[in-house]
Amino acid sequence: MSDNPLRHAMARMGGRDPHEQNRVSTPLELFFDLTFAIAFGAAANLFAHSLAGGHVGTGIISFSFVMFAIIWAWINFSWFASAYDTDDWVFRLVTMVQMLGVLILSLGLEPVFVSIQQRSPVDNGVMVLGYVVMRVALIFQWLRAAKQDPQRRATCLSYAKYLAVAQVGWIVVILVDTEVWAMLLIAGPLFVLEMAAPVIAERKTRTPWHAHHIAERYSLLAIIALGECLVGTITALRAVLSGSGWSLDMVAVGLAGIGLAFAMWWMYFMVPAGTALHAQRERSFVFGYAHMLLFASITATGVGLRVYAYYLEGKTQIGEAAVVASVAIPAAVFAIVLTFLHAYMVAVDPLQLWLAAALLVCSAAAIALAMAGLPLTLCLAMILAMPTATIILDELIGHRNRAAALDRLTGN
Repeated sequence: MSDNPLRHAMARMGGRDPHEQNRVSTPLELFFDLTFAIAFGAAANLFAHSLAGGHVGTGIISFSFVMFAIIWAWINFSWFASAYDTDDWVFRLVTMVQMLGVLILSLGLEPVFVSIQQRSPVDNGVMVLGYVVMRVALIFQWLRAAKQDPQRRATCLSYAKYLAVAQVGWIVVILVDTEVWAMLLIAGPLFVLEMAAPVIAERKTRTPWHAHHIAERYSLLAIIALGECLVGTITALRAVLSGSGWSLDMVAVGLAGIGLAFAMWWMYFMVPAGTALHAQRERSFVFGYAHMLLFASITATGVGLRVYAYYLEGKTQIGEAAVVASVAIPAAVFAIVLTFLHAYMVAVDPLQLWLAAALLVCSAAAIALAMAGLPLTLCLAMILAMPTATIILDELIGHRNRAAALDRLTGN
């Protein structure tokens, strides 16, 4: 970091102190996250249109492909910045290039969804180009760190090497016109390489990332993803208001949508991620990778609420059970992944396991009730019931189990 915080002169990228006190997200990191809010919103909107139009399979494939690119690029930037953020003018400008890459990627999402839906050669050129722009900028950052941090030179060069190989592969993906299955066969090994690179690079010497900073960064992206649930709720409320005006249905939809988003937020912050990660730095890979599914499931829950809005407007080509499933399934996935993270990072808590199992049962029951013709507002209320019960029981009982587990982790 520069000795003068008012001037952003070039500083040596020697690695941050992983035990630095009061480490928080920088204004640049928060600004950077805004571009991902745009990407999440674009992906959610396109996925909602696909589901509402009855293109469930191709919609899931498209959403999975683009969400991997979006989330993985964010994860890589965040861990690098946690270890090597100098906040000098070079770091700032290279981050700007990465932000440009995110915006390019966002512009390319619609052609990906449309081409996969039409079963034509996948039009992924603009999206993958944006991804490559982000990754090439990160390669520059790793090479800079390798030069200025001799202690971790081998680690930084390994990152740069594997990233460069992967980007050559992604450029091939741009150049080759193939349908979705052939494209995924080419992209599959690249997904594996991208995710294996950190594991391989950090085998001997770890980068000096900050546990509490990482936990905060992940929580901020979770909040951005939860914003899609609020957007989906507002979209559904607009649909009710334009149809029947102010009514009991509108109140029920608003309470169910906002209540679900709020419950997911509450549940996410039950896991004391910073303290657990600081005490178990060796568990960082599972923590980081599991969040990819967590972020995607939160965003997909918002997608389900948008689909519900389309249903209320009469713009869906799927049945009521499928509409409910578009909310229930991602909400259940969120609960399962969060329960796993709690067990892996803190401790296995039988109460959490029973609550997760009950949530799965309630989600399945909500879909079954929709198939039986019961009102969708009742089905949404059932999806909300178990997260609400989870919060109540955690406040009554669960917090004591977690506190005892944390004491064991920290040696208190």
